[in-house]
Amino acid sequence: MPRSHAQAFVRFALDQGVLRFGRFQTKSGRLSPYFFNAGLFNDGASVGRLGQFYAQALLEAGLDFDMLFGPAYKGIPLATTTAVALAQQPAMAGRMVPFAFNRKEAKDHGEGGVLVGAPLQGGVVIIDDVITAGTSVRESVALIRAAGARPAAVLIALDRMERAGADGALSAHSAVQDVAQTYGIPVVSIASLMDVMALLEGDATLAQHRAAVEAYRDRYGI
Repeated sequence: MPRSHAQAFVRFALDQGVLRFGRFQTKSGRLSPYFFNAGLFNDGASVGRLGQFYAQALLEAGLDFDMLFGPAYKGIPLATTTAVALAQQPAMAGRMVPFAFNRKEAKDHGEGGVLVGAPLQGGVVIIDDVITAGTSVRESVALIRAAGARPAAVLIALDRMERAGADGALSAHSAVQDVAQTYGIPVVSIASLMDVMALLEGDATLAQHRAAVEAYRDRYGI
């Protein structure tokens, strides 16, 4: 994705309170100087704009795909808004992109099962907010393959460009790189830590956070 669009997304995330700077404990126990929570895109206007960013990133990646899949729970509205945005893209020439998502627990009545939406078929793009441990990607890939479809790519909002593991035993690659290598599929992100850094370098009101983010990148980044 062009850096200007990626940086526009980072600014959008900051304005919406989705990207924050300070001191945050991550799921892994690390203390991070920034936090990104796509769940805070929580009104129609912001979710609609978010879908446009996702659609733009997906189309500019030039991937061959047939449908979208949103892992429960955050991926459900992300896949939905991206499908809506794709339908409005002139480049799609009126092509409708179906989408599906999963339940956390199988439904034992009605249509049953864990899948909702269009049948999984062809090349499927998995849409999520970030990749940390890669758990939702692993589960999504298993569901897609079990249905006889093909995982085509993973599309996320932000690539933290961060290695996993304990201090002194950090992984050789980032979580995003591990997913790409494990499943042999591309991972596309709207923006990355580089774009967050560019925001900090270009905005004097955020200068107080620059050193902390740089130190965190130097310690855990790829």
